[in-house]
Amino acid sequence: MLSLNNITKDYVVGDSTVQALRGVSIDFRENEFVSILGQSGCGKTTLLNIIGGLDRYTSGDLNINGKSTKDFKDADWDSYRNHSIGFVFQSYNLIPHQTVLANVELALTLSGVSKGDRRKRAVEALQQVGLGDQLNKKPNQMSGGQMQRVAIARALVNDPDILLADEPTGALDTETSVQIMEILKKISKNKLIIMVTHNPELAEQYSSRIIRLLDGKVTDDTDPFKAEIKKDKKTAQEKKAERKKLKTSMNFLTALSLSRNNLMTKKARTLLTSFAGSIGIIGIALILSISNGVQIYIDQVQSDTLSTFPLTIEKTTTSLSEIMDSMAEARDAEPEHGMDKVYSQNRMAQMINTLMQETKVNDLEKFKTFLDNNDEIKKLTTDIKYSYATKLNVFKADTSDGVYQVNPSQVLLDMGYLSDTQMMGMSMGGSMGMGSMDVWSEMLDNDDLIKAQYDVVAGHMPENYNEVVLIVDKHNEINDYILYSLGLLDSTEINGIVRRAVMGEDVQLKNEQHSYTYDELLDLDFMVVPTTDFYRKNGAIWEDMQEDEAYMTDVVNNGLKVSVVGIIRPNEDATATSLNGGIAYKHELMEYLVNKVKDSEIIKDQQASPDIDVFSGLKFKPENADAEEEEKTSDENPTSAETADSTQADKTDILAGLTDEQKAALMQGQKPEGMSDDDFAAIMSQMPTEVPAAAEQPQLTDEQLAALMAGQLPEGMTEEEAAALMAQGGTQQQMSELTDMGMDAMSGLDMDAMKNGGNGGFMGGMTDQQKEFLASLTDEQLAMMQNMITESAKTNADALANSGKYSTSTYDANMMTLGYATLESPSGINIYPKDFAAKERIVDIIDEYNKEADESSKIEYTDIVGKMMSSVTSIINAISYVLIAFVAISLIVSSIMIGIITYISVLERTKEIGILRSIGASKRDISRVFNAETAIVGFVAGILGVGISYLLTIPINMIIAHLTTVPMRASIPVAAAILLVAISILLTLVAGLFPSRIAAKKDPVIALRTE
Repeated sequence: MLSLNNITKDYVVGDSTVQALRGVSIDFRENEFVSILGQSGCGKTTLLNIIGGLDRYTSGDLNINGKSTKDFKDADWDSYRNHSIGFVFQSYNLIPHQTVLANVELALTLSGVSKGDRRKRAVEALQQVGLGDQLNKKPNQMSGGQMQRVAIARALVNDPDILLADEPTGALDTETSVQIMEILKKISKNKLIIMVTHNPELAEQYSSRIIRLLDGKVTDDTDPFKAEIKKDKKTAQEKKAERKKLKTSMNFLTALSLSRNNLMTKKARTLLTSFAGSIGIIGIALILSISNGVQIYIDQVQSDTLSTFPLTIEKTTTSLSEIMDSMAEARDAEPEHGMDKVYSQNRMAQMINTLMQETKVNDLEKFKTFLDNNDEIKKLTTDIKYSYATKLNVFKADTSDGVYQVNPSQVLLDMGYLSDTQMMGMSMGGSMGMGSMDVWSEMLDNDDLIKAQYDVVAGHMPENYNEVVLIVDKHNEINDYILYSLGLLDSTEINGIVRRAVMGEDVQLKNEQHSYTYDELLDLDFMVVPTTDFYRKNGAIWEDMQEDEAYMTDVVNNGLKVSVVGIIRPNEDATATSLNGGIAYKHELMEYLVNKVKDSEIIKDQQASPDIDVFSGLKFKPENADAEEEEKTSDENPTSAETADSTQADKTDILAGLTDEQKAALMQGQKPEGMSDDDFAAIMSQMPTEVPAAAEQPQLTDEQLAALMAGQLPEGMTEEEAAALMAQGGTQQQMSELTDMGMDAMSGLDMDAMKNGGNGGFMGGMTDQQKEFLASLTDEQLAMMQNMITESAKTNADALANSGKYSTSTYDANMMTLGYATLESPSGINIYPKDFAAKERIVDIIDEYNKEADESSKIEYTDIVGKMMSSVTSIINAISYVLIAFVAISLIVSSIMIGIITYISVLERTKEIGILRSIGASKRDISRVFNAETAIVGFVAGILGVGISYLLTIPINMIIAHLTTVPMRASIPVAAAILLVAISILLTLVAGLFPSRIAAKKDPVIALRTE
């Protein structure tokens, strides 16, 4: 039931007020056909709009089913229009870009009706007005009468209580008008129909009640009705629940549908608008693509570089950074002297002192436990590699031509370039020494990184600890040094080549390029032998059997067989590689060796007797042994000169009767045949020499020795003394001095050849005078010199120094010689960060570890790469940000343009705004419609921008590839592309906020009048 009580409506026009309605009071029945007649300007349409909730009365009250509307809010009026009112307009007011079915469904959409039920009810409403076969037509494809029927169907679809018709036949011909009136009359049997018309004939023919208005007042009512208004007895909570239930809302999908259909009617303009909006997106996308390509390249360089130069932590290490800082401080210090002279900088002693102070032993066992339990470091690294003191001894599997060791490489020794002692230094040099001369290297335990750096050209990557891969360079070539080391080339052709070249021989290697099929290389097998297998137990002593060919052949044949299962090659995009070439093996192989050595019998023997040398059977020398021996000697032998002279005389008498063979045996530390044990003990207790005693022969200074070796008379020495020294070949000390001059490679040389100028590797560093002196030596003197240089002679000399009482080795030295290690206590740790940022974080973590650790547990590390490229990323990012800032200006400009175009769209769709408001759309719904339109434009602009940018990266990459050799490729990350589309939508939404707010605030009555 509808009741109007003294309704007035005033309009303010300029400085004056116009009264459209002046106290109108009318009650309406629930179902009747009421026509309101009157001349133009009498207030008919105003009254209809107030009844329909499109306009607000100035005073009075409008009661709906006994409920006053004085306190209605916008949401209440929206719900009232949607659920209780149906509008039929003279100009139909259909949305042109929607189909007939969509126009009718719209009211149901605002009511929250499901899609299936919505469609069913809309079809029924259209069938009711005779348009069941016109569902998918657009309004502009229909006649006026058909469009008015669609308007009636839309008004009826939500089953309203009241149907308001404003001149429904005003734009129709007579026949069509009659059809529309018949439809309305039929509907009036169940609903209240209020029609405003200028046609009294139609009103009298079809209406059940006619009300006449004049100057805003009711002048006549053919069938007045006075309703009994009952007060609404519902509680406030019940009223609130009812309002919430009837609340209308347009979901965003519906708003998108309305806007999409509207934009599709203006395809060209929409596309141009979107393209304009995409210009800024294109600029940013291209900058991001290039920046991303550069960043990917930098990341790859970082990853590859750091896979070659990791953070290195050795068991015994020196902090180079501390030394450099100390030296820098000394360099920058202000001098305390004047400027009148040139002064020396005493840096050597300072550097040595600093070096000694900064050298420390790292507790790697404790630090390894820390690394194993630190999840953050694991995420920051590509790998953490642990190295051990255990040596990787590898031999050719084929021993038919004898035993050939391929690792550590023997090539430089075969060439005569290095001695055994230097080779040992190389193999023990560690990561910072000469160990890189070996051709076997351990792979990183990171399959992804290895796959990123290398391509498998044959076979497959190693899967087991006894499988290895051969590494070739990018041209599928292998360095011939590696081929000699692996025994693929005959090493006999390079034996002594350096010595011979130094002596002036015409030495040439065959300049022949060899080739191997993949199958030949994949057929290679090697044998890995633990160092402990080189020794055989003989009673209580372990003997080194490396010179026993038969024994070593058996050991090699029973070693671990390791097979080449793949051939890998650095790929084109790798800027650095983690492997040096040759053979690469898995970390599990080293773990196997560590455990094999640890479980060996010789190691267990040495561990069971930590104070006994397993190689000599002698005790290791205690730390205080020298002091005790000196005290004991002082107590037991108080005499000095007489005792020494007597002992020397006895020794001279014994030596006088020896043959040359006995002397040679004696000089090698062996008891000569026919000599008694007492005589041998007496001789061995003193320095064995054929020259006069030290008391009778002067000891030479360095300057005297240098003069003597140069064939000159030393200062302070007579010609007779110099001649005696030259004749005897010098004292043992002088022979050692000669050895220190670089002739320790003499071991194993041919004596005759050496005296006659052969053996160039030995003779090459000598002057003519030194060569003449060497040629003047007797065979016995030369033999003595040779034996002193060998390792056994040195050992014997050390044994003589402590009278054969203690071993010259130590427990730790023996364990190192045997390669003993445990997996828990590495000798070195290499940490491979993912990038420089990760490296800096790892450094921070190590620093935090050092802060909490005690002094003995703190870690010193070596950062080889340092900050070589750490600033590159920052520079690239800074450049990208600046460029993006410039391009963002164009993005903002295009967004403003989209806002302007959206405002134009608001003006164009003003009538649509009125239509939507008439069927119950709220201000928020109207705003949502235009926000949806700007979102669609922004989405299309983003997609266009990203799509065009992807296409533009193709010629950009072609240009980069043509102009540079850097393997950098511009590419837009997927995440960045999605983000750019989102940014485009966001910016257009922001740009459309103002126009959408304007649209929402439009007066629906004025909007409906817009053409």
